[in-house]
Amino acid sequence: MPGPTLIRAPPPDPAKSVIENVLELTPLSSIGPDIFTNTRELWHPPGARGVYGGAVIAQCLSAAQQTIPPPSPANGNAVFLIHSMHCYFVLAGDSTIPILYHVERVRDGKSFITRTVQARQKGRAIFTTTLSFVREGSAGPTTINHAWDMPGGAVAKLDDALGEKSSDGDADAEGLGVQGSGPFITKRLAIENSTSTDIHSKKTRQWIKARGHISSSDGPQSHLSALAYMSDSYFIGTVARVHSLWRFSSPDKEKEPARVKDHPMAKMEDEENENADKQRPRASIGIMVSLDHTIYFHRPREIKADQWLLSENESPWSGDGRGLVFQRIWNKEGKLVASCVQEGLVRLAQGGSAKSML
Repeated sequence: MPGPTLIRAPPPDPAKSVIENVLELTPLSSIGPDIFTNTRELWHPPGARGVYGGAVIAQCLSAAQQTIPPPSPANGNAVFLIHSMHCYFVLAGDSTIPILYHVERVRDGKSFITRTVQARQKGRAIFTTTLSFVREGSAGPTTINHAWDMPGGAVAKLDDALGEKSSDGDADAEGLGVQGSGPFITKRLAIENSTSTDIHSKKTRQWIKARGHISSSDGPQSHLSALAYMSDSYFIGTVARVHSLWRFSSPDKEKEPARVKDHPMAKMEDEENENADKQRPRASIGIMVSLDHTIYFHRPREIKADQWLLSENESPWSGDGRGLVFQRIWNKEGKLVASCVQEGLVRLAQGGSAKSML
């Protein structure tokens, strides 16, 4: 019987953080060049259709990074770092079998390097991404600069959350599989403009960071992969939150399974929906899955994923069974280090049925 990994997983490396161990790849040079596989079993979130999307995003980035030429006299000691990746979720990933990551070296230029990565299971593509790496310093000494400011008071709210013995943020972390020895921690803040009738004006915010200390053995690469992993944390779920939709919970408590009632995210939904507009009927999610995911790494050298990062999400549009979410990520010093965009399928349960054709 096939297992979750192609090769028996070694013991976790105690010199590395949990997230580094989770995202570790094994090269498969005996099969072909630039082919990698997950070293350890990938997480399948409760109730999800497949493996956690952030893991596939991050491992594709890690695989591509391993094909980037290191600094050498031949390339003028050039350092290339990721600046953008554009991803498509094709099929749900199966956590019980390995994933093979096939990297294609599209182009190696003087200022930019392009790679595509296809994640496959059973010979079929489940995920595909195109990544672009930029040569550090290639823009010259003079550049134009501007950035979106960090929301005021966000750091103080983090300090308040950290001062609480038990917070909803901790409960959220447990619901995302990141409590205890999990790969990252989240402290969720209240929805901004939660009572507004303008859905697009609502903003969801959370502080996130990788658990433990990320090693410096490969420079910024592990931090960048860790950010990619965390960027998918309840991303398309923003649409459900700003619309006060039931996803983990249900308005019909009599028919709600115990495992759903006890889910920490269900508690959060109960509290948020209790404070929502009482005149509007509560709808339930039939199916919600990510379709695509884009990350722009603005300051790759300044991304320290094992330090607190503020994520702010907003949804400018939803319709035709889909929703769009924008995400901005700042470090604690207030610098905008990354921006993300995700579109997902967001279909309501129709006539009590959550079944949908994909």
